Amino acid sequence: MRISVVDVGSNTVRLLVADAAGGLPLPVHTAKWRLRLSEQVRPGEDIPPEAVEQLVQAVGEASRAATRWGAAGPPAFATAVVRGAPNRREVLRTVRACTGVALCTLPGEVEAELTFLGARRWMGWRSGPLALLDIGGGSLEVAFGRGRLPDFAASLPLGAGRLTREFFPDDGPPSPERLKALRRRIRHQLRDVAARIRWEGPRTAAATSRTFQQLGRLCGAAPGRHGPFVERELRRAELRMAVDRLATLPASERALLPGISAPRAAQSLAGALVAHTVMKLTGMKTVAICPWAIREGVLLRHIEDGPSWWAEISRLDEEPAPPAPVPLRVATATS
Repeated sequence: MRISVVDVGSNTVRLLVADAAGGLPLPVHTAKWRLRLSEQVRPGEDIPPEAVEQLVQAVGEASRAATRWGAAGPPAFATAVVRGAPNRREVLRTVRACTGVALCTLPGEVEAELTFLGARRWMGWRSGPLALLDIGGGSLEVAFGRGRLPDFAASLPLGAGRLTREFFPDDGPPSPERLKALRRRIRHQLRDVAARIRWEGPRTAAATSRTFQQLGRLCGAAPGRHGPFVERELRRAELRMAVDRLATLPASERALLPGISAPRAAQSLAGALVAHTVMKLTGMKTVAICPWAIREGVLLRHIEDGPSWWAEISRLDEEPAPPAPVPLRVATATS
């Protein structure tokens, strides 16, 4: 059996096609389309028509590629940028009408649950009670669990792209005041979640996402070309020095550092600050860089629970039933 998934993120649309024989999603084809939706959409505002057009084109191409590889009808989901747009449902309807792909948005907690499943299957049961960290463009997902799915999951508005636009809008090195303000924001948002993780006392901490992968490489982890089975770690002490280094450089020069790609150079500092702060507040000295994340989690749910579970997720985006008409005199009396 061959299955696939389409992931509409803050910066890119990604397709993963995998063979599901043996109960594991073994990749056979991947592709991505760089849209940079987060740069075109201001928080709280509609996704503009030109961005919707680009999204339709990318999802359509991804669907056709999945079909060519023998995995028709891929489940497709969008994360924080689309989820937070006021015209979200209109965008989803347009994508479905133009491509036939039933794109849906995932609540942040569901993102965390699916990413946790991917990390759990990669890390294995020997990892014991597991904490998960995942920094995206729009949000930070945190989860903890002792089993297949997490006992606790949270999504916080601490994405690297979101914070960069708010605190570091210029290319140059940020001022000490802006750095201090961002650290204060991160600590405030993380206070309760970090306390829960400390209380749980995880045996193992895993971190996913391109942000953590690039920070791991910056701090000395093996490059991606060595393959996914090389163990990679990110140590808090080394990350602290990396934060100081990134803060002294303009965004254009951060792309010259090991592991930092040009498209993500601008948001690398905000991502590093979030990563260091969450590790410090939760008491994590080291996290394992896990190559499996939300896309693998979606495929694993498909393999382990069957395709029907996705129908439940898709229904979250359905229009609510219109309220019954209320007589004017009643509305006036109760206003």
